[in-house]
Amino acid sequence: MNKFTKNNYLVIKNVISKELTDYLYNYLLLKRQVADSFFQTNYISKHEHIHGTWNDAQVPNTYTLYCDSAMEVLLTKLKPIMEKHTALKLIETYSYARVYERGSKLEKHRDRHSCEFSTTLNLGGDHWPIFIDNKEVLLKPGDMLVYEGCKYEHWRERFDGVYCAQVFLHYADEKNNNLKYDGRPILGLPSFFKKEVK
Repeated sequence: MNKFTKNNYLVIKNVISKELTDYLYNYLLLKRQVADSFFQTNYISKHEHIHGTWNDAQVPNTYTLYCDSAMEVLLTKLKPIMEKHTALKLIETYSYARVYERGSKLEKHRDRHSCEFSTTLNLGGDHWPIFIDNKEVLLKPGDMLVYEGCKYEHWRERFDGVYCAQVFLHYADEKNNNLKYDGRPILGLPSFFKKEVK
């Protein structure tokens, strides 16, 4: 039995380099700033999600980005590490990035089917623990937590820092081929390309 199946989760340290972590952290902060500028100037509708949104019901007023191309590349590149630690052949489903701000709180929840095997990867900002299966886990930038999001409840308490950027990378057992790419024909496409995933 590996550590993942024994403990229901596994922390992998320094899974990406400091240089890449810093790059992706600043990339997300810039994406957030650009999206805010678009919305504030009415250049695009606030209902448009390609550049990100603050409308995620799970964590209101927090910048989120579904399936950004840079994050989808990370999703593919880290799949071998996920397969090694889950001892399964996996398929990519989707990526989802968040830039949490002061006052953010992630309510206790379980994930949908496309998040059968997941990782949250810390990309930078102020320290902020995640809780899973009633255990507190603190990740440093470049560290990731591997867990079964559909099976185990996870959450974060109120954030008192300035920013904390995380990317969630989601996978499924390859037997569940209907979940591939979260119903999109290829990675990197926005949500309106999705067909219904059952």
